[in-house]
Amino acid sequence: MDSRAVRFMRYLALATDYDGTLARHGRVGKTTIARLEKLLTTNRKLFLVTGRELDDLLKVFPHHHLFEWIIAENGVLLYKPSSRESVSLANPPPEEFIHQLRARSIPISVGRNIVSTVRPHETAVLEAIRDQGLDIQVIFNKDAVMMLPTGFSKATGLREALRHSGLSPHNIVGIGDAENDLAFLGMCECAVAVGNALPVIKERADIVATGEQGSGVVELIGRLLEDDLASIDPCLDRHHVMLGTRANGQEVRISPYGRNLLITGSSGSGKSTLSTGIIERLTDKHYQCCIIDPEGDYESLEQAVIVGGVDHTPTTKEIVQILENVETNLVVNLVGLAVEERPSFFTTIFRKLQEYRACTGRPHWIILDETHHLLPIDRALQPTLFPPSLFSLLMITVHPDQMAPEALSLVDAIVVIGKSPVEALEAFTRTIGGTLPGRTLEPLRPREALYWGRSAGTAPIRFEIMPNRNERRRHRRKYAEGELDPERSFYFQGPAKKLNLRAHNLMIFLQLAEGIDPETWMYHLKRHDFSNWVRECIKDHPLAAEIQEIEKNDDWNHGQSLARIKAAIEYYYVLSPRPKSAPSSSH
Repeated sequence: MDSRAVRFMRYLALATDYDGTLARHGRVGKTTIARLEKLLTTNRKLFLVTGRELDDLLKVFPHHHLFEWIIAENGVLLYKPSSRESVSLANPPPEEFIHQLRARSIPISVGRNIVSTVRPHETAVLEAIRDQGLDIQVIFNKDAVMMLPTGFSKATGLREALRHSGLSPHNIVGIGDAENDLAFLGMCECAVAVGNALPVIKERADIVATGEQGSGVVELIGRLLEDDLASIDPCLDRHHVMLGTRANGQEVRISPYGRNLLITGSSGSGKSTLSTGIIERLTDKHYQCCIIDPEGDYESLEQAVIVGGVDHTPTTKEIVQILENVETNLVVNLVGLAVEERPSFFTTIFRKLQEYRACTGRPHWIILDETHHLLPIDRALQPTLFPPSLFSLLMITVHPDQMAPEALSLVDAIVVIGKSPVEALEAFTRTIGGTLPGRTLEPLRPREALYWGRSAGTAPIRFEIMPNRNERRRHRRKYAEGELDPERSFYFQGPAKKLNLRAHNLMIFLQLAEGIDPETWMYHLKRHDFSNWVRECIKDHPLAAEIQEIEKNDDWNHGQSLARIKAAIEYYYVLSPRPKSAPSSSH
């Protein structure tokens, strides 16, 4: 594939419900069919996700051949129209169960893997399931009542169909109208409700179409064709990835799609802490990442396969084969290559990654560590290596002024770490042109960073870096059992300040809390002293929020509130057995 022809799309497929969404009264209109056919000309795929029995659907919907896969019977049965292949994901319902339903005069329809009825027979159905001790769940679709094996839903069926197609849910937009659509809509990158959808679907959807049934699907396809849904990206903040927290507690987040990010700062300033944390949070959300690692710094990265090393240089074939598994993240270790060989090798695999991404939407993020080694300023680069549509690229370097300007020109936002943010920003702007943000930048403190979006007039944002998992583990041990400075410790004093008991970590805090009098405990509780300490000194905002909710409850007495705060702390922190001797206190 010629890189000049590479076209990247976020949404490679549309997954749609049938009744009440694609179809009105069981039929799909000609206009809707025409738009489905138009969408297929853009190399996107279609998935039909329905609660209908397969045989019934094939009778009423002659255009089923448009779909890559049909997920029928509420996710239990897959059907591939092009090959007429059927895949059952569960065993058929027991004959005795069907017999019992009929014996109770319940009107039922029996599919290959599902049994259906209508309201108000759900109570009788539940009684039959209970009496036979069956592992069967009941799913509602407006007035329809469906019985299928526990653990299956439209989401499980769609996920399996996507696996067969080599696609990630992050490259899918879904549209539906009823309760049984919630599961599969929730797994899609973008969830859309048609105009006639139930209120609960509209509530949880990312966007709501104005059109009803097929008109809503036509409307969605129009937006896909227009800009690949780029205009609604602000609505998808449920996917945004956290970088850290501002002084006022506001979170600093980035979209997992579209922006190219540069992280720079001096050696030892915390770049690896920030970049590893970003990668962890992306992979936790099941975005696929491919890290190009020239120095072997990511060998301990969790949730990743490592290819390459001192004795082996990875091939493009190996890289692509590993990435074919949607759930696999990859570290490409180039430590076995000489420094002067890395740019040429990187160019080869970078082109291949772009071609693969154009076909599959993956890897969702490409991370380039020590980017000045991979894209040095003195190396001539072909313009086609960096198409304008290139996105979700994370570049990490100590020396932005030693990087190829063509690479730096792609940067949408820069994160600076270290004591001299002005020097780092000057190195960046000096290489690509432009001016610094128009304000004085003070030196950054440890664990602090500066985020600057390059939009005109945008002011830099200072924030405290959200630690990665290893950092959190170390900090949790420190806060749980280490020794905080006196000014960051908690002091039990009481209303008359008769006490001055210092808790220099969470373990001591709990030990003292269990021994103090109820009046002192309730005094601090009502003043919200506990949550303020955890928020400001421990820097644990989720725990602080949970404790604050306990503090607000006027119905809980001393013992009840203490037990709940203790449980909250022990949920977030693993504490060693309490020492038998009492802690020292200062007066």
